[in-house]
Order: sequence, then structure tokens, then C-alpha cells
Amino acid sequence: MDDSLLDLRQELLESLCHNAYRAGDFTLSSGQKSSYYINCKPVTLSARGAYLVGRLFLAQLAPEVTAVAGLTLGADPLVVAVSVLSNVRGQDRAALIVRKEAKGHGTMSFIEGPELPAGSVVTVLEDVITTGGSALKAVERLQAAGYQVNEVLAIVDRDAGGTAAFAAKGIPLRSLFQIHELQASVAVVPTR
Repeated sequence: MDDSLLDLRQELLESLCHNAYRAGDFTLSSGQKSSYYINCKPVTLSARGAYLVGRLFLAQLAPEVTAVAGLTLGADPLVVAVSVLSNVRGQDRAALIVRKEAKGHGTMSFIEGPELPAGSVVTVLEDVITTGGSALKAVERLQAAGYQVNEVLAIVDRDAGGTAAFAAKGIPLRSLFQIHELQASVAVVPTR
């Protein structure tokens, strides 16, 4: 990663510590109990946060990737940020939103966005990976639609089984941050 991307990564880390990470008693979407919670939406739905995530994810994409996708709602701002910034940089990566349930009318589709040729390479984006269930659902829906998912990129990996779940499906998982990086930074950056 070049110096400018390292600076952007550090800025994103500080924003996540201030605006996304919370200590307490929480139940996660996986049903697991946790002593902390990470809600990336206050970061990814801010203009600066969307830019930071978009730049950092865009720099990670393989050249053959034609689209980025993710399960609604957490991935919506991620795929849009990457798609818009890709266009600004002349790369034109499409954004695909994967529904949790099929659309109840019209096409009854699970996937929203431009229709791509069968076999198109798609990277799945996710904000936080715990067990990987949400991103795996997106992977399965994209594969069923005829797309090739090359990997999953996450903002934060909670190191709670997601990596193994993706490895079992033959899908690499990479993340901008591991949970220990956030927790080490939270110790020095006070949260609100």
C-alpha cells in the first residue's frame, strides 16, 4: 500500500474507533453474545467515510473484477462508493445489491443493478465479518445468477469464524482491519 493509502487507512481506523466501535453487552445478528459491537453505518454513510472505504476497497480489487456486490443493507454504501470512485478513475466497476428476500413484484429478483454477462467476476463487499453468514448468502445468490465471485473484502474481521467459513467454500476473505487493530486503537483513541 502506498503512503497515501496508508494515511487513508489510518484515518478510517480512527473514524471507526470514534464512530463505529462500542463496548457493552450485545447480541449479534449471528445470535452470538459479544462485549463489543461495530456499527460501520455512521462511518460508511458519511461522505468522508464512504470516500475512505471506496478508495481503500478499490485499491484491493483484482483487475478482472467487473462489479462489486453485497447483501443489503450493510454493503449498500460500500458497493456504491466503490462503483462511483471506479468511474471517476476510469475503471467503471458496477454496483450490485443483493436482497435478503426476492423482490415481491416485477422481476422477483434477488439482485439489483446492471445485468452483467454470465461468468462476470464479482467481489463481495461487507462491513463487518463475524461468522460470514451475510456475505455467504450474497456469494450464493451471485453464483446462482451465473457470476464468478473471486473473493470477499470486509472492513473489519471480528476473527470469529468467518475466515474458516469462506475457506470451506473456496472463497478468499481479506479485510482492511482485524478486530485486534480496532481494539488496540480504541485503547488510545477515546470513543464517544
